[in-house]
Parts: sequence; structure tokens; C-alpha cells
Amino acid sequence: MTSLTLVRRIKARPQIVFDAVTTAEGIVHWWGPDAGPVLVAEVDPRVGGRYRVRFRLLDTTEHESSGEFLEFVRPKRVVMSWRWTGGAEDPGESRVEIKLKAVSDGTELTFTHSQLHGEESARSHEGGWTGALDKLEAHLAAQATV
Repeated sequence: MTSLTLVRRIKARPQIVFDAVTTAEGIVHWWGPDAGPVLVAEVDPRVGGRYRVRFRLLDTTEHESSGEFLEFVRPKRVVMSWRWTGGAEDPGESRVEIKLKAVSDGTELTFTHSQLHGEESARSHEGGWTGALDKLEAHLAAQATV
């Protein structure tokens, strides 16, 4: 088992970033590694609440993940279990943790996906989450200019 950690500085307040990563309205704008759409975003944002997200990549393949919120500390931290529907991307359950810290120009986001099934899976997930976090940053930057 292995993990990956990504750190980003986002030009938005922690509460705005927290809502973007924990609500269906926010998730539809950034989940998935490329410009393909989010098809389903169901979220019950509370400890013990479940989520399910299905997205389509530009190559037309669809991927779905789901899990449960294990920790929910607004606007600082969220931890959730993670499982791919069908398990082709990574077998079994893993864990996603998102920590947010206020900084002078917005929010420092630390994203950790742990308990992955090997180095190859970690590399694949790192590429996917890098693309998704790029979309999150771009979405929140666009919102700031509105």
C-alpha cells in the first residue's frame, strides 16, 4: 500500500474551497482529471454521510467512486473513504484527506490519497488528482473574478 500528497495554494478563502470540495454544486466543476463532465455528484456532507461521483473522460470512458465521510471539520479538514466502482482503477478501499489552511493569499490545500494498492496505482491517481486540482484552481479563480 502507498500514498500520494499534493499541495496547492488557491486564491480563495478556506470556506469557499471547503464548499467546493464537499458539496455536489462544487464537485461538478472539478472532479476528474480532464475537461470531461461530471455526470453524477451525490453528497451527504457530514460524518457518516456518503458520496458518489461519476465522471466521463474526454476519451469517453466513465469512472465512478464512492465512499463515506469519516471526518468533517469545516472549513479545515475532510477525510473520506474511497472506493472505485468495479475496482478496476484500484482494488479495495483507500482514504482521501483534504486539509485547508488560511494563508495570506487564500488557502493552502494539502491533498493526500493513502492506502492505495501499489506504486503504479499511486502514479495513476497522482496524475488524475493533479488534473482535478488544476480544474479546481481554475474554477475558483474564475469565480473570484465574477
